Amino acid sequence: MRMRWILGLALAAATLAGVSAVGAEAASSPNISRDECTAAGGQIISRPYGGDACALPDGTKPAIT
Repeated sequence: MRMRWILGLALAAATLAGVSAVGAEAASSPNISRDECTAAGGQIISRPYGGDACALPDGTKPAIT
């Protein structure tokens, strides 16, 4: 009985971790074009080894496509 409880707990933790990873991916900022960046009031910034990004007024920094 105890082994079944431990396996159930491990399965629940793995499921929760998978859902958290999917939620984090969905919450990340999508890519944006240069025109969309400036139209939204953002500023184009250059990141070393990361390409260009858009610094939006709300604090997000999506990648420029």
